[in-house]
Amino acid sequence: MRKRTAIRLSEDLLNLARRKAAAESRTLTALIADGLRLVSAENRKVAKGERVMPPVSTATGGSMPDVDLTDFSALEEMDDLEYAERMKHFI
Repeated sequence: MRKRTAIRLSEDLLNLARRKAAAESRTLTALIADGLRLVSAENRKVAKGERVMPPVSTATGGSMPDVDLTDFSALEEMDDLEYAERMKHFI
């Protein structure tokens, strides 16, 4: 079943679409319908595609030497000293 609908396009885009349809010897309706089918098909391919995993670091190592991750107060002190060093550059 075919239905009529109204769409709002910029004048430039509409003129471009009309020229394209005329160059391909088809109607503006056919051009728009094919474009919508193409976009819909691309969306389905992306949805059904293989899951893309985010990059994972391959770095090795761990914490810096002499850092005890269980001693929160020592970590806080190291952070404060590092912050103070960075602030010296602004004074």
